[in-house]
Amino acid sequence: MTAKEMQRQGVIGLTLAGLVTLAWLTLHVYAVHVFEIGPESGWLIPVMVLSLCWLSVGLFIISHDAIHGSLAPGRPRINRTIGWIVTTLYAGFDFDRLEDNHNRHHAAPGTAADPDFSADHPRAFVPWFREFFLRHFGWRPLLFVNAVVLVYWLVFDASIVNLVLFYGIPALGSAVQLFYFGTYRPHRHEGDSFADHHRTRSSGYGWLTSLLTCYHFGYHHEHHLYPHEPWWRLPQRRGQTKEVTA
Repeated sequence: MTAKEMQRQGVIGLTLAGLVTLAWLTLHVYAVHVFEIGPESGWLIPVMVLSLCWLSVGLFIISHDAIHGSLAPGRPRINRTIGWIVTTLYAGFDFDRLEDNHNRHHAAPGTAADPDFSADHPRAFVPWFREFFLRHFGWRPLLFVNAVVLVYWLVFDASIVNLVLFYGIPALGSAVQLFYFGTYRPHRHEGDSFADHHRTRSSGYGWLTSLLTCYHFGYHHEHHLYPHEPWWRLPQRRGQTKEVTA
């Protein structure tokens, strides 16, 4: 990649990351602290919950690109700083721990050495998700989320209902969304064989569905083949490699 191409990728990646983060922050603050639930505003609740869930997935995808250095190519300090910011906003995760686990995932995908995989339940969604959740959601995010809830409730007088609807549900929903579309579907064992040692397959979704489900992370075989590619360029790679479809 030339210096000009790296600069262009960085500008696009950082701009998109800024837009997703700003959108999440704005909607999060409005939904938790300002929005009043009532007969006339009830129809907005599912819209905001789904939007916050999707934007929360976006925060995690930004951190994922930061791990691979594809958010701002050639700028490790920027990648690390933004990675720390968005993983903290998401649920207080430790960026270094996420980076270590993700590197282990790429080193041995779909095996017992893969921290994202369940060797005991390679096809079963619920037990695999339980292992995945418990392995990644440790004391740090648990304490962080509870601290945020207490501060919002006791200091800023936020409604408990708003906290559950617009903070709790999107956080859990985004975890399920990320796991299902970005881990379970691509790496689950089925009757068909995988294309190669990456032990993954890609979704057959169109561009819009792919974006809405997991920011194109469902194009997972392409991601493993080209881990340096940012999320927004995976559809281009998908057009070049259509071997295995989930």
